[in-house]
Amino acid sequence: MTDEQAVAEVEIAGTVAIVGFPNVGKSTLVNRLSATRTAVVHETPGVTRDRKDVLCEWAGTTFRLIDTGGVDRTDTGPFGPQIAAQAREAVEEADVVVLVVDAKAGISPGDEELAEILRRSRRDVLVVANKLDDPRRDAEALDFHRLGLGDPIPVSALHGHGTGDLLDEIVSRLPGRRSAWRSSGARTSASRRSSTPSSGTSA
Repeated sequence: MTDEQAVAEVEIAGTVAIVGFPNVGKSTLVNRLSATRTAVVHETPGVTRDRKDVLCEWAGTTFRLIDTGGVDRTDTGPFGPQIAAQAREAVEEADVVVLVVDAKAGISPGDEELAEILRRSRRDVLVVANKLDDPRRDAEALDFHRLGLGDPIPVSALHGHGTGDLLDEIVSRLPGRRSAWRSSGARTSASRRSSTPSSGTSA
């Protein structure tokens, strides 16, 4: 049995759920933050079907990161209700929720609906305006103030821009409870202070 297959209890400072509509770059962001390839990345919307739990470490703090399938309440396919239920469960478990939106596409009615749900959840929410590959376009994230969830954080999950700042913000909001999480084959990323943690993916 390898180290990755071993089951171990890991002390974590909290749980973070990544949510958003399909094709906004959630899985690419999870891969970037955790420096793994465990999340599914593909150009086809909604390709992440199952929830993924991975460990992430930043500046000496370890936390659990939950990657959910894209939430689309209009999806009538066989996976739609299941993915939505997984996302709701992840939000209930989370200390911090990261709402990922597509800065290139702008605010959609779905983003507004999901933001309303998150406001009612009374969870600590961070809005991440993804796909801002050019730092000169960071101001475009400001439009997402309209979601009523605080200051949006501009990032490029693909290239790593802004992800160090995002990790700093996540860690600052974790409760710090050293709860034990029973992990099977989970991999932790190395502690990094760079603003562009490695994603291990080009998608």
